[in-house]
Amino acid sequence: MTDAYTRQAALPPLVEPGRSLSAGETERYSRHIMLPSLNVVGQLRISNARVLVIGAGGLGSPILLYLAAAGIGSIGIIDDDQVELSNLQRQILHTTANVGRTKVTSAQEAILAINPGVTVVEHHCRLTADNALQIVGEYDIVIDGADNFATRYLVSDVTTLLGKPSVWGALSQFGAQVSVFWSAHGPTYRDLYPDPPEPGSVPSCGEAGVLGMLCGIAGALMAAETVKIITGMGSPLIGRVAHYDALNARWQEFRLMKDPETPTITALGDYEQFCGTHEPGASPVEYVSPDELGSLLRDRKKGSSAFEFFDVREKWEHDANPLPGSRLLPLGLLMQLPELAGTNKEAAIIVHCQSGPRSDRAARMLSAAGYTNVRSLSGGAAAWAADQKTEEV
Repeated sequence: MTDAYTRQAALPPLVEPGRSLSAGETERYSRHIMLPSLNVVGQLRISNARVLVIGAGGLGSPILLYLAAAGIGSIGIIDDDQVELSNLQRQILHTTANVGRTKVTSAQEAILAINPGVTVVEHHCRLTADNALQIVGEYDIVIDGADNFATRYLVSDVTTLLGKPSVWGALSQFGAQVSVFWSAHGPTYRDLYPDPPEPGSVPSCGEAGVLGMLCGIAGALMAAETVKIITGMGSPLIGRVAHYDALNARWQEFRLMKDPETPTITALGDYEQFCGTHEPGASPVEYVSPDELGSLLRDRKKGSSAFEFFDVREKWEHDANPLPGSRLLPLGLLMQLPELAGTNKEAAIIVHCQSGPRSDRAARMLSAAGYTNVRSLSGGAAAWAADQKTEEV
């Protein structure tokens, strides 16, 4: 339990104090200044800090809003995505009017509306091994709100190489995890997850869903940990992983130690390959569009077309939103039994998941098992639903 763990000792402040505060800034940050452990000097450190936030989505939204309100001197935002309507249930940084715009631009406007004294640096790109050292090198601390494993390992390695702290968080359905990684003072992300999961085995928020309010809980904690490290307040979550179960309103804390077998990081690598996103030598996936699938399903119903149609999602996903004529075949089961009993290896097969990654994985597995006519539904059930709405209109 939490009370049995040895608390991480307070660390020296990460950032030196900057210039003195103006009268307006003193009033704006007065509730910070009156805190004995923060006071004017702590606020000057905050105002002199440079923080890079990876992702302007579910976690990035509350993080960026609180950093702006706190008066962080320079906030970098890196994201290559655009605002979608489905984002707005949890990404409170963005508004309906910003649908279709870049998330970085939307975020920049929201930040400056809260605090025009903050400097916002826009990085309209994805963090990669080619640009990570240069971008991360410009900041004091990194907040990792990424939604994919390749970026998480990259953030861990680049901050290790540069000796910088990173604040990490992850969400899934009703659960959240938050920790602080800093190789100079404790474990890193690689100590928590030495190996990435099998591609497609962990559903994304777009596939499994996430409680919108959970983003605010985890994001606020991540922002607080960032300010603690900048100012040297309290005991940061180094060597500790905080887990929140929203359904049962329960916090748990787990101790994390450095793993002596964790490899020493000397350079950045190919994180897509490491996480299995790109599989050298793997057969390319053949796709079927939602529109084409609709025609095939109509032809199959009339008896003029024949094919097997498998849903590789979990049972609860299938039951909640089954596609017409599909049969449930969870990816986990398929990974154990790639041979399909009673199905000719030359038969036409279409597989689908919620948004594509799991069915792509399934298609590759079936092809490797000798099935010669396998296709994956492009965009998955989400794309199918969008296509059906378009037809209705």
